[in-house]
Amino acid sequence: MDNVTVLMEFILLGFSDLPNLQGFLFGIFLVIYLSILIGNGLLIVITKINPALHTPMYFFLQNFSFLEICYTSVTFPRMLADLWSQKRTISFVACAVQTCFLYILGVTECLLLGVMAYDRYVAICKPLYYPLIMNHKLCVQLVVASWVIGVPVLIEETYQIFSLNFCGPNLINHIFCDSPPLFKLACGDTYNVEVSVHVAALIFIITPFLSIIASYGKIITTVLKLPSTSRRSKAFSTCSSHLMVVCLFYGSGSIVYLRPKSSQTDKILSLFYTIVTPMFNPMIYSLRNKDVIDALKQLLQVK
Repeated sequence: MDNVTVLMEFILLGFSDLPNLQGFLFGIFLVIYLSILIGNGLLIVITKINPALHTPMYFFLQNFSFLEICYTSVTFPRMLADLWSQKRTISFVACAVQTCFLYILGVTECLLLGVMAYDRYVAICKPLYYPLIMNHKLCVQLVVASWVIGVPVLIEETYQIFSLNFCGPNLINHIFCDSPPLFKLACGDTYNVEVSVHVAALIFIITPFLSIIASYGKIITTVLKLPSTSRRSKAFSTCSSHLMVVCLFYGSGSIVYLRPKSSQTDKILSLFYTIVTPMFNPMIYSLRNKDVIDALKQLLQVK
């Protein structure tokens, strides 16, 4: 009977080790979540209604902002509900669904960041061919590919994880369902599944990252050859926002998923790349982008 109970539900410990701060954490995370929804939503509206921003770069940014909203919505409402009600149980199926969507959206973010790097590469290294290469049809195809290319593999990975025999404690020491803490609860040998998860991570995390490095390697080489300092500065400034987001997302995500074993720092790091990156994305792209600032001013002046 105990085994059946464990298989039917898990308990997300989250921040239960801070009982006196539950209300405070709820308030803080609610404000952060609302700021993510408003900030990224506003960025979507701006890039959609302003004709000056109807370019491939802002088309990708529009999709990236929508992705950020979806990504945080997979974990945030559940975390807020747990902090408010103190009921931390999550059903086996809900846990599997959350894990699957978390992986699909995470991989989509990696791929979309790679696509955005390629867009910058074409814009700077092949400016004369940019309108021809980055036509609307190709942009749509790249976005659709980013969303769907990893879905079959990640559904299979999720199935393998939740096909393990969970016969021990059902306490997940994490803020959401994820493979590292789940492996700790599984009975029997999990080596093959862990290897499979790490291989998938290498493919879908490292491959886009390498493409980003390759794109910026060529961008730097091209920019350094420009005769004018102002032109070099302008070229680099168009890439700085994207680079900041890449560093935030990959820096924390790679540490969590590409290490053999998890640790207590995983909670903080997971919180970092699932919350901080989506929260700062609108700020990074608006504060460092004159076109977005001008579009925002125009929007706010409309009565």
